[in-house]
Amino acid sequence: MRSYSLAYLTTNQSSAPQAVQIAADMGYGFVGLRLQPNAPGAPYQEFINNAALQRETLTRMADTGVQVFDLEIIRVGEQFDPAAHRPLLDAGAALKARAVLVAADDSDEHRLAHHYAQLCECMQPYGLTADLEFMPWTGVKDAQAALRVVNLAGRPANAGILVDALHFGRSTTRLADIAALPPQLLHYAQMCDAQPGLHFTTDEMIFHARQQRMLPGEGTIDLQGLFNALPAGIPVSVEVPDSGRSAAMGEKAWAGLALSTTRQLLGGA
Repeated sequence: MRSYSLAYLTTNQSSAPQAVQIAADMGYGFVGLRLQPNAPGAPYQEFINNAALQRETLTRMADTGVQVFDLEIIRVGEQFDPAAHRPLLDAGAALKARAVLVAADDSDEHRLAHHYAQLCECMQPYGLTADLEFMPWTGVKDAQAALRVVNLAGRPANAGILVDALHFGRSTTRLADIAALPPQLLHYAQMCDAQPGLHFTTDEMIFHARQQRMLPGEGTIDLQGLFNALPAGIPVSVEVPDSGRSAAMGEKAWAGLALSTTRQLLGGA
């Protein structure tokens, strides 16, 4: 049976324990949490330095059976020290998370690969995979670039590549590129829909990625082709932020709608 995780961005107004409860109520088996901001001053979920929220989150997980799949986010720039992210990795161990989302802020592939290899080594004792997400406005713009970086890093045992349907649709990535990714590097994939194309500005791509995606079936990304090219039964992170619609109907109902449309598309309704 395919596993579904409620991504942070889908219910990004919820605290960590609230996200766990929403996931449980709406039928998800997993949840993704953003415990570090993706940019200075950006929103995230308090947990690392908040003992009360740690206890509440762990209690909700125990009561509901919902587990944490992935944590966000580690950005690898030109200057990078993996040890700076040990608090996030410690949180991952406490939550028994499986993966950490990694973004590239360095366009020098050899330097990026060196730092990525260091990160993988640092993460190994925590039992976490380092899932490098290609995004067309970052230093890793498509699936081929992600694979090059992982290979340059020596393909560590806990290396991974994260495929997001939005970035597939808005990058030069082809279905053949997805099919060529080694299955052992693919630990989960992110689901949403949108209008694909290469004509969007960087600001438009970032805005849509973080605040205005479409439910599966509402756009024209070849989602069926994409998930046919990925390993059968790959866990799915449902990442469908829409600040307007989720506010209007409530985050719980929005999370439920995102899951039901995902299941319909993948044949698991």
